[in-house]
Amino acid sequence: MSHAGPALHLVVLIDAFGWPIAQRLDFMADVLPHRTPLRTVLGYSSGAIPTMLTGKLPAEHGRWNLFYYDRDGSPFRWLRHARFLPEPVLDNRYARKAIKELGKRALGLGSLFDCAVKPSLLPWFNWTEKTNIYETRGIPGTASIFDELASAGVPHKVYTYHRYRDTDILDEAGRDVERGAERFFFLYLSEIDAFLHQHRTDEARIEEKFAWYERRLRDLLARARAQDSRAEMTILSDHGMAPVRRHHDLARDINELGLTMPRDYLAVYDSTMARFWFFSETARRQVTERLARIPCGRILTDEDLQTLGIRFADRRYGELVFLMDAGWLITSSDFNTNGWLPTGMHGYHPDDPDSDAIFLSSREPSRTMRTIADAYAVMRDAAAIGRQPEESTAR
Repeated sequence: MSHAGPALHLVVLIDAFGWPIAQRLDFMADVLPHRTPLRTVLGYSSGAIPTMLTGKLPAEHGRWNLFYYDRDGSPFRWLRHARFLPEPVLDNRYARKAIKELGKRALGLGSLFDCAVKPSLLPWFNWTEKTNIYETRGIPGTASIFDELASAGVPHKVYTYHRYRDTDILDEAGRDVERGAERFFFLYLSEIDAFLHQHRTDEARIEEKFAWYERRLRDLLARARAQDSRAEMTILSDHGMAPVRRHHDLARDINELGLTMPRDYLAVYDSTMARFWFFSETARRQVTERLARIPCGRILTDEDLQTLGIRFADRRYGELVFLMDAGWLITSSDFNTNGWLPTGMHGYHPDDPDSDAIFLSSREPSRTMRTIADAYAVMRDAAAIGRQPEESTAR
């Protein structure tokens, strides 16, 4: 069966599916022959996926890590009145759960909010991802592919973890493809990320897991081509996943200085980086000197931040960023539960080969694909935006 107008196109975003794994598995190479690694942005999906959806770097679209410094605008300013309480009263699993639910339901922080810094420090922070970035106006201040689709009047469907598990996404998309009403489908398959965190070094498990995804995606493409013989598929990812080899307790190094948060400084410890804000020159000097002596990572210079597209004029994501070397994990991370020791992690420097994302497509791209930001143009082309009559009146 064939159709007039643009060909049906399936865009599949598989979280954390890195180029080294795709190459080793030869994933769908016969039907997706146009293949190349994509350089990711430093950080995590909270910065990488908005870059893919907008074609802009984090410093342009405004999103990088989930927590950012916002003393005056923090939705948790009221918690400053509870600072007299002992730390164990504020910081325990029951209090964190209550704050998490309060943030989601009463403070408008969105369904992804998690209390991943000490509650006593929350009054100095705000949360980035308050909106669903897979909907129109989901990235305030910047147009995303979903805004473009809506403005151009392109019939489309979007499937994400906000409503479905991966298997349900593939089932639902298969049924919708066969109905033939839409021409552009965006599927975000998020569960590979958690799987690779746990099994990055287990080659047999990886082969088995990806064989299941390959079978399902081949079936989806076949169903699409039964409806439209011109149907195309493009598979993208936001970053790769590196094997974890060593661990280091970075917070312990800083705590040994005897400084106090939030009087002297603030710090957010993630799995592969730490971000600092300083309220005295003494704290800045002592922390900087201690970090400079740590052999398994380095302080990113302003030039590094500029080159990586993560230099923010107001330093809301950190006055100083310390990045671990690839394969090293911060054991004192604010975002990881106690005892969580993954075998895979992402968020290392984009120069690390295991950080590379993927572009796999049945359709030759109209541009040279170099970074995950190029995914935006590929999706516009796939949806025929720019060749649609509706676009002339959409803006």
